[in-house]
Amino acid sequence: KRSAANATTWPTFSNLKADMRPEALNPLFAEAQSIKGVGPRVVALLKKAFDLPPGISEPRVLDFLWHMPTGVIDRRSEPAVRDAVPGTIATLAVRVLKHRAPPRGNNKAPYRVSCEDETGSIDIVFFRAERSFVERQLPVGEIRFISGRIEAYGDKLQMVHPDYIVAQEDRQTLPMLEPVYPLTAGLSAKVLGKLSRQAIAQVPQVAEWLTPQLLEARKWPTFNEAMNRVHHPEDPTDVSTGGLAWQRLAYDELFAGQLALGLVRASLKSQTGRVVEGDGRIRKRITEALPFDLTGSQREAMAEIEEDLASESRMLRLLQGDVGSGKTVVALLTCAIANEIGAQAAIMAPTEVLARQHLETIAPLAKAAGLRIAVLTGREKGKARDAILAELAAGFIDILIGTHALFQPDVHYKDLAVAIIDEQHRFGVHQRLALQSKGRDGGSNVLAMTATPIPRTLLMTHYGDLDVSRLRDKPAGRKPVDTKAIPTERIEEVIQGLRRAVSAGAQIYWVCPLIESSMVSEMAAAEERQAHLAQVFGDQVGLLHGAMSPAAKDAMMAEFADDKIKILVSTTVIEVGVNVPNASIMVIEHAERFGLAQLHQLRGRVGRGSRQSYCMLLYKSPLSETAEARIEMMRETEDGFEISEKDLELRGGGEVLGARQSGMPEFRVADVPGFQDLLAAARNDAVMVLDLDPKLESERGKALRTLLYLFECDEAVRLFRAA
Repeated sequence: KRSAANATTWPTFSNLKADMRPEALNPLFAEAQSIKGVGPRVVALLKKAFDLPPGISEPRVLDFLWHMPTGVIDRRSEPAVRDAVPGTIATLAVRVLKHRAPPRGNNKAPYRVSCEDETGSIDIVFFRAERSFVERQLPVGEIRFISGRIEAYGDKLQMVHPDYIVAQEDRQTLPMLEPVYPLTAGLSAKVLGKLSRQAIAQVPQVAEWLTPQLLEARKWPTFNEAMNRVHHPEDPTDVSTGGLAWQRLAYDELFAGQLALGLVRASLKSQTGRVVEGDGRIRKRITEALPFDLTGSQREAMAEIEEDLASESRMLRLLQGDVGSGKTVVALLTCAIANEIGAQAAIMAPTEVLARQHLETIAPLAKAAGLRIAVLTGREKGKARDAILAELAAGFIDILIGTHALFQPDVHYKDLAVAIIDEQHRFGVHQRLALQSKGRDGGSNVLAMTATPIPRTLLMTHYGDLDVSRLRDKPAGRKPVDTKAIPTERIEEVIQGLRRAVSAGAQIYWVCPLIESSMVSEMAAAEERQAHLAQVFGDQVGLLHGAMSPAAKDAMMAEFADDKIKILVSTTVIEVGVNVPNASIMVIEHAERFGLAQLHQLRGRVGRGSRQSYCMLLYKSPLSETAEARIEMMRETEDGFEISEKDLELRGGGEVLGARQSGMPEFRVADVPGFQDLLAAARNDAVMVLDLDPKLESERGKALRTLLYLFECDEAVRLFRAA
């Protein structure tokens, strides 16, 4: 579900020394194998079942805590046998009467055990059971508590493979409300439940980090009570995301994130930056070489950036620009300020395709301004890479464009003054800090950029350590994209329309449906559609998907950009960054499966040239209320910021930031009803705490350090340790 590229955006450093952690928490950070019943086979299954944080490859005791239930099995019904209702879960107290094993050699026949209470009888049924096992579990003449689903078999009651069989003296071990956890093939609910109970037993009593006033106002339990109630529910509402226990833990996760961002921001802002104030000569050459005037938003953003760079604090700014709003030009002009004082700049993109596109956009403008640029990705190897590194270290490269290769240990800049990070949400804070640290005195100014419009209420969650600029204007001359919603039954009509468009010289993107958690099925859908379209359009149809090598992806994009192919069938890998001005039609198949933000990003691939552009949202009827609202919003507006606010309204905070939909991280606990309210409260609480106790030295501050460890905001911990 989540890859290292989608690393959580609050600070996590896996190399934090364990001896800095409060000793009481050490058992939680032990390997999962420290729990009885966890061997290598179970560890392999836990890896699949758990949503481990980035940088963590092996499950630990702590990961059981954040593997939250999705429901509950209620075993509290304890009827007499005659009152047991078929189809329900019940717990019965019965006496074992008689074993009826199947005939020897007949494995298909069931093993039946007759049981009774004073009101009636019931058979317990096993298939392919070992006789000795059943006899040990159900000794004749003994009382046993059995729990499972009641079934009717003719006029007899039966229970097939009971979930639990316990003796009278072990009655208290039977979970009357049993949490239901996400599983994986080979890992049973019973085994995972047993392991989780052991893990929860290792949670130490912690000092309270929330104020008594907040606990009273919200009627929340303590952290320990909340953890116990979610994993050992006393009421079905305890495992509800809207329940008091879960809401308390969700708040803790958001609060930890806000504190971490506040600590990182305070630390970086307190470090003296260098004043970067150019004379404007290179910026003048760039703007004169532009085929258009800067928009009002671009000029405003540049004024804010210039002010940041001219101050003695380090710049930490996020540039939010909707698709096609001109972020790359702002990035180049920001680099130019560094170049004007003889320093260097770097632009980091999440993929090779995007890095090379930045190179293509910037190259003619840089040439006009007399700037020396180079690109460094995983593709540059051997002597070619060595030559780039030597020129960079000698100061012969003014702007280096690339992927995460830019912050590898052997990459040395002569004088890096500005680091620009595109599609910031695809990198973690730790990756941003790694690039930043390449600057003089261990730090450079940072401009992060994103084309994913983020609602204002969520900016604080993932970018709370950054100031924000927004590019709201579109460059002059951009025509609106005509967006149409078309049911999939009319797909052949759409294809006939595309034949006419191709004849007129148009190029087309055809995006295949997002199929959750399955690269294989997503790829298969694209391959099937490409084969279908090739029957109509022949070799004019190309294919692009995530399983292709970077070189193959680049080659396919180059063919499309050079107009050698007319239709590019793709998975969502084209969502960010590719620029083909001649492409004027975007077809999104099964549009109802996509989030609003992603539909908007995909639509932004067209409308970049002089042709009238179209976006066709193919949907399968009937539409859900939410899907219908999404498609209607797409037809009403092209304003990405408006769309992002609507997306938040339709899906809720955790979903908007879900890794599947926007490349942003998922929460482990905080994807809950009332997310915005909890986030705002957590934000205010964190600001108040850090105003009064910036180093977390008070009694509450020390308790909050424990919170930061529990949610692994380790970089923030390192900062207050170093303070």
